[in-house]
Amino acid sequence: MSNGEGLPTGWATASLSDWVRPGRERVLPTDHKHLPFIGMEHVEAHTMRLLGKGLSETMKSSSVHFFSGDILYGRLRPYLNKVLRPEFEGLCSAEFIVFPKSPDFIGGFLQYRLNATDFLSFASHLNEGDRPRVDFDQIGKFFIRLPPVPEQRRIVVKIEELFSDLDAGVAALQRVKAKLKRYRAAVLKAAVEGKLTAEWRKKNRAKETGQQLLDRILVERRRKWEEEQLAGFEKAGKKPAAGWKDKYKEPVGVDESTLAELPDGWCWATAEQCCEYLTKGTTPARDELFADQGDIPFIKIYNLTKDGSLNFDVNPTFISSNTHNHSVMVRSHVYPGDVLMNIVGPPLGKVSIVPDLFHEWNVNQAIAIFRPLSRFDRKFLCHLLLTEQILSWATKQAKATAGQFNLTLEIVRRLPLPMPPEREQQEIAKELDRRLSLVRESEVQINANLKRSARLRQSILKRAFEGKLVPQDPNDEPASVLLDRIKAGSNNTPGRTNTTTRTRLNRRSSSTKQQKEKA
Repeated sequence: MSNGEGLPTGWATASLSDWVRPGRERVLPTDHKHLPFIGMEHVEAHTMRLLGKGLSETMKSSSVHFFSGDILYGRLRPYLNKVLRPEFEGLCSAEFIVFPKSPDFIGGFLQYRLNATDFLSFASHLNEGDRPRVDFDQIGKFFIRLPPVPEQRRIVVKIEELFSDLDAGVAALQRVKAKLKRYRAAVLKAAVEGKLTAEWRKKNRAKETGQQLLDRILVERRRKWEEEQLAGFEKAGKKPAAGWKDKYKEPVGVDESTLAELPDGWCWATAEQCCEYLTKGTTPARDELFADQGDIPFIKIYNLTKDGSLNFDVNPTFISSNTHNHSVMVRSHVYPGDVLMNIVGPPLGKVSIVPDLFHEWNVNQAIAIFRPLSRFDRKFLCHLLLTEQILSWATKQAKATAGQFNLTLEIVRRLPLPMPPEREQQEIAKELDRRLSLVRESEVQINANLKRSARLRQSILKRAFEGKLVPQDPNDEPASVLLDRIKAGSNNTPGRTNTTTRTRLNRRSSSTKQQKEKA
């Protein structure tokens, strides 16, 4: 049922500030060392879940003293939608707006209302900048449909019942996703150790060993270098200088002393030995990068994936031909079939093969370019760079600054790679493609279901705040009566204390607690 204004029976319209007000005091953390601390980083975006707690004694800035049942709303970067209803007393960052528990509302109802999509959209568009903040004067102008307090309680009970079922489904999906992740790691580990093709080797005798293949690759590598040098002499109209072949620099070899034993017929090689070209990209000036326009596609880390594909649909960036062909950018040219790997993280381990969507590409300085020689299978190389063993070796060599790993070119060139015979490389790549494609298909379906679950949560909230989730009870005190009491003055509202009175009570409670501790 609804009234003449289209509202459900007993409901009223009001701004957020007509209904609730923030009202907890700021305190010094040193005066409340026994209490836990909640910072913005402790609340998960969008989910209303608490990820952890800090220690008040480690905080220096003034904090807000909250109590069990209060509602914490993150005013910093409101698009993160951080809302929490803690069931304990503590201190929180001043980046939270704290709504004290009150008889004028059911805490869960306010929490869900602030978490709903329409409020998220409203708050997210109030301010701009890298670190937007909102204050209560701004979000207090948001208009809501307010049900009677008893109906708020019924709505919360129903929401939590439905969300409980959804959470169980999401938890099951996350467990399957974790199992797929472990399966992927196990399959890649088996591949790099030779276990994946152990039975295949018994039935398919190799015509040459990995060492013999490596020797041929090194010959091919030198031959290509000589061809490039001769082409350079010819282009410049010069004859080759005496002793020019002596300038060839042999690639760094592998140090096997710390590496695992490989199957018979395999050997270790470095990434530099296996590639005719190995370097990192270059990043041009910001004003030389363009979105959705330009001559040459420019690849950034977020275009790389963890399954070998390249996702250029994510924020595509382009540069002009002039920038692409500038002397400092020439080394960053990449072509279909090149293998790319991020060398700045976390996380490391994003690897992609350049597709043939464009004839030429360019990459930024946080990406290494591997151009393997023809005898080294590029798909096999891509899978190797995704394995935990190779990534672990690289991470141990990396320079870490403020939690960020940086792989130098020297480290990348020395990456130890197992070298099976050529046919076995192809067999491994084929088997990995088969198995991991099934994993990717499953993950796509799981992610789609997780997104569907998130949409369903918001659909439930939308129905709740439209008065369609639970029936109305004509015996409930109308919300308009509640609003009239609030407007008349908090001191005249049964069971309600105003901000000043509440602050005094908080101080008295804190003082009493300290006296008990001293006693």
